[in-house]
Formats: sequence, C-alpha cells, structure tokens
Amino acid sequence: MVENAKSPCRGRGRPPVRTDEETRDLIVQAARAEFDASGYAGASMCAVAQRAGVSTKTLYRIIPTKDALFESVIADRIGRFIIEIDERALAHLDIEQALERILVAFGRLTLDSKTIGILRLVLSECERFPEIGRHFYEAAVKRSGDAMALWLDEQCRKGLLDLEDPQLGAAMLRGMMIMEPQRAVMMGQREAPEIDEIERRAKICARLFLNGCRSAAA
Repeated sequence: MVENAKSPCRGRGRPPVRTDEETRDLIVQAARAEFDASGYAGASMCAVAQRAGVSTKTLYRIIPTKDALFESVIADRIGRFIIEIDERALAHLDIEQALERILVAFGRLTLDSKTIGILRLVLSECERFPEIGRHFYEAAVKRSGDAMALWLDEQCRKGLLDLEDPQLGAAMLRGMMIMEPQRAVMMGQREAPEIDEIERRAKICARLFLNGCRSAAA
C-alpha cells in the first residue's frame, strides 16, 4: 500500500522579521509619497510611519528626523542613477554609446514626474526650510554633476576628449539634456517625456557634444 505524502507542517510563531534595510526602504517609499501629498511643511513623522506600516518608534530608530527623511528620499533616487552609470556598466560601450547611456539615465531621473514633483516642493519651500534646498543641491545636483564630470575627465585622460574643465562640460551637458523639457513640465505646458523621447534627445545631445569636444587624436 502506498502512503499518501504528508503535507509539510507550517512552523508556528511570529512571521519572518524584516531587516532594518528592508524596513528603511519601506520608510523611504512612504516618505516620498507623504512629501508628494503634503509638502515638506505638512508632512509628519506619524503619517510616514502609518504609510510604511511601522511604529513611530521603529521610524525614529531608523531615520530619526524629517530632515533626514527628506535627504534619504533624494539620496535613494540619485543612488539608482549612480549605479546606472557605474564604470562597469559602461565598460563595454564606445564613447558615444556610453554618453548616450549616461544621458538617458540622467533624463529618466530628472524628467520623471516624481523628481519634478520633488523639485517643485524644494523651490516652493526652501526659503522657509533651507535644509531641503541644501539636501537637494548636495545630494542631487552636485552628486549627479560630479559623477558625469568624473566620466568626462576619464575620457580626457584616455585621449578621447579635449576638455579644459570637465565639471563645466558636465554642467553644459546636463542643461542641454533637460533644461527645456523640465521647465515646460514644471510650468504645466506639457507632460513628462516618455522614454523614447528621452532616448532621442540623448542621442542628439551626445552627438552634438562629442562633435565639439572629441580629441583630434581620437
């Protein structure tokens, strides 16, 4: 006689506990939604905890202030961009393909409706709360610019580009890529661009930039 296989027994007790890193991710997502809904002044730690499904005690232990919450929201978005343009992600591409990849990643970051919402919040409330302007500038504007300038500087060292100031070159690239469409979206004149428009713009910007900056020896 064949015995029926027994179903595995379920363990009893408490469900698996999230790690602090997993809980932090939930909190950052909840904070992003709360800032978007209520602005910086109107957002509260209690509301963020409720959105994240955690206790206020847990929230204060992991991210103790609203200031730090806002900084974490900015850093989380920029961190994804930095990973996308990491040297290892670009190593197999030629210079034009690599620059297009960088600009597409930058466009997806900065022309995204969520990022534009954060920028609107910063511009409307940074006079009252100067810390959010400082966080946005340091964690978003400066960090993304420094990452692009570092890549440009490396291309100069390889003899592929001829730039006197890679930092200034990066600033010009960023402006060429996003300034006009981002302003139009912020002023309510159009919707945030879709990925195909971002890719077309990145291709044109990369070609224009390289035509002007490519080393004669390259």
